[in-house]
Amino acid sequence: MSNHVQLPRVMEIGEGASAQVATILARLGCNSPLIITDKVMVDLGYAARIGAVLEEAGISYAVFSDTVPEPTESSIIAGVEAFRAGNFDSIIALGGGSPIDSAKAIGILGKFGGNMRDYKFPRDVSESGVPIVAIPTTAGTGSEVTRFTIITDDKVDEKMLCVGLGFMPQAAIIDFTLTLSVPPRVTADTGIDALTHAIEAYVSRKANPFSDCQALSAMRLIAPNLRKVYHTPDDKAAREAMMLGSTLAGMAFSAASVALVHGMSRPIGAFFHVPHGLSNAMLLPHVTAFSIPEATVRYAECARAMGVVSQDTNDDVACQKLVLELQAINQELNVPSMSEFGIDKARYFELCDTMASQAIASGSPGNNPRVPDQETLVSLYHQVWS
Repeated sequence: MSNHVQLPRVMEIGEGASAQVATILARLGCNSPLIITDKVMVDLGYAARIGAVLEEAGISYAVFSDTVPEPTESSIIAGVEAFRAGNFDSIIALGGGSPIDSAKAIGILGKFGGNMRDYKFPRDVSESGVPIVAIPTTAGTGSEVTRFTIITDDKVDEKMLCVGLGFMPQAAIIDFTLTLSVPPRVTADTGIDALTHAIEAYVSRKANPFSDCQALSAMRLIAPNLRKVYHTPDDKAAREAMMLGSTLAGMAFSAASVALVHGMSRPIGAFFHVPHGLSNAMLLPHVTAFSIPEATVRYAECARAMGVVSQDTNDDVACQKLVLELQAINQELNVPSMSEFGIDKARYFELCDTMASQAIASGSPGNNPRVPDQETLVSLYHQVWS
């Protein structure tokens, strides 16, 4: 059986790689990019840093910095209008997962029009959108190497999964120095997100030899360095390992898909505005414990790759230790409970049935080793509150 793998045409990886942005645009035959980013990247000077490289190369550009965390269709429309207002032939997506996901959506809508819901899964968006050069500034989402984007329909509070080659960036620039200023909370949330990508890709029903290699390598890089970058933000070696691990995890789940954690996480984010990585962290230990009976060998390998147990530890013990480690990571990285985050309990339980329906509709729970039905998913939402 063969497996279909899609990756960016160009990848530039390493310290200072972002200085190659003009060269990469030239390789793609582009010379008039719109930089899509957010206010934080502007305030930190990263947008100006990329702009200076472009100016030195004689490349004209403009900046759209009104993307929002957990992007909505309304915010995307503003970006589409900005793109169409100029004579742009490409997009530079600069920032965390939200600006990159926003840029992907803007690239498709800017070229083909319509509404974001028109491109929602199960549609496979194979059309070639506007060329995108993705420059991540967090070690987490892996969006720079995936064929996915997540956009919230803010009229009905639904996070829509959009899939296809049309959302794959043409190029990815992986420069860990851009993560050195990321604050501890964002470092933790994005790091756990990357770890979740790697674990879910490895246990996914769509896992394959290619995705397995990337997922295991990602876990080996992320697990021993996640606490380091949280406690010591200027540890360059740890930051570099996390950045590469995040990219490999993105490659893994782009080839194998994510599973139940992500399926359950998206509705929580849509209704209660919990950052994506944080909602994954809230769910990961419990969903892993739920899923282990149907993939004991795979989860045990995750524990071994993460260095939680030795290679000769039996599978059952390894799985137990894995769940304990995921709980310990959450505790050390100060992941709040849902009530501590401020989610209203009555509203949460009122929406459990709706969230379960949205999770199933996303398709992600169907990739899980243990596939829950609607009733089981509602029960899981109840359990994770506690």
